[in-house]
Amino acid sequence: MNKVYSKIESINGSVITVRAEDVKNGELAEIETSFGTSLAEVTRIAGDTVSLQVFAGGRGVSTGDQIRFLGHEMQVSFSENLLGRIFDGSGDPRDKGPALHENLVEIGGPSVNPSKRIMARRMIRTGIPMIDVFNSLVVSQKLPIFSISGEPYNQLLARIAMQAEVDVIVLGGMGLKYDDYLYFKSELENGGALSRTVMFVHTAADPTVECLKIPDMSLAVAEQFALQGKDVLVLLTDMTNFADSMKEIAITQEQVPSNRGYPGDLYSQLAARYEKAVDFDSAGSVTILAVTTMPGDDVTHPVPDNTGYITEGQYYLKGGRIEPFGSLSRLKQNVNNKTRDDHRTLMDSMIRLYASYKDTLEKKSMGFMMSEWDEKLLKYGAMFEKEMMDLSINIPLESALDMGWKILASCFKSEETGIKSELIAKYWREA
Repeated sequence: MNKVYSKIESINGSVITVRAEDVKNGELAEIETSFGTSLAEVTRIAGDTVSLQVFAGGRGVSTGDQIRFLGHEMQVSFSENLLGRIFDGSGDPRDKGPALHENLVEIGGPSVNPSKRIMARRMIRTGIPMIDVFNSLVVSQKLPIFSISGEPYNQLLARIAMQAEVDVIVLGGMGLKYDDYLYFKSELENGGALSRTVMFVHTAADPTVECLKIPDMSLAVAEQFALQGKDVLVLLTDMTNFADSMKEIAITQEQVPSNRGYPGDLYSQLAARYEKAVDFDSAGSVTILAVTTMPGDDVTHPVPDNTGYITEGQYYLKGGRIEPFGSLSRLKQNVNNKTRDDHRTLMDSMIRLYASYKDTLEKKSMGFMMSEWDEKLLKYGAMFEKEMMDLSINIPLESALDMGWKILASCFKSEETGIKSELIAKYWREA
């Protein structure tokens, strides 16, 4: 039977300290308060002085409340019954369904042994041309979506959740507005994707410490599904909120701050989550796509800056579109040679011409006279943005490639594109 402590030494916001023995960092405890029972987590140990972060906050906690250490770290239930369910940052049901307690697995474990991994070599189709054609998402890849507040990044994640060709979607929401939570719920229900989705949601009104548990619970469940042979896509939003929660708790604990007040272990904390992406040699896979908002559109902000060193590229969401120049999937070369023989050539040619269109736009804004070639580029750029970059476009990869040829043929002569003659002979169709 676990020992019960009934004397709290100090209360500082949601952090309490108690003198206890034989406890470990990250261990869970239950605290009986005047508002009921709340979970707490050990965050610091100094001799026999133990600091705990109370999930429900410090409101209602008194020095005489009882604390019982549970002897284990945070756990989450795993079974097929998770599919279609929504939970909060404590693992409790948010959808008014029954609580699940069977087959508990600990969260926040180490990443997978490299000897059990295989090289990324399969593509995840999303139906979004700016991803499938130009920066293909690859199984076991870890990619952030860099964005500023106000961009439709949650709408993009919802579309990917509904359209991605994977077995299971695990959605982890951190600091979500309640409207965003309801949006995800209704979109996945209406799109018929909720039955293959598990949601862990922390809203802005929930305790800060629960925000830190969302990625770990999402990734622990994803790993268990992957071990069953399923391809799992983990969608996280927003990792900046996760980092801000880390900062808030670190300040409460009077830790020495690093860059812009974030804790010194920000990089390793982010890496511990992203490195969970894996393609098992004899089972399924975990792929991670995580929104990272950039305060003030500042890519040198500590969160996106550290993220860029960990991940395998990024998608830049700007002006409601995935920007082709800032975005990069470093693993796309592993898969876009297996799709269709024109994929790589068409991708390179269209981006090169779009870059020329951007130069022409700048010349036009400065009052330069437009040549016949410039006029072609202006027509091409407008068609490219409408038919390929618009996030409302939802077509298979092959149809997107055909659309690319159609756009080129509508704006240029075949010899003006710089594409190999054998591909021109096979795919060029005069508009």
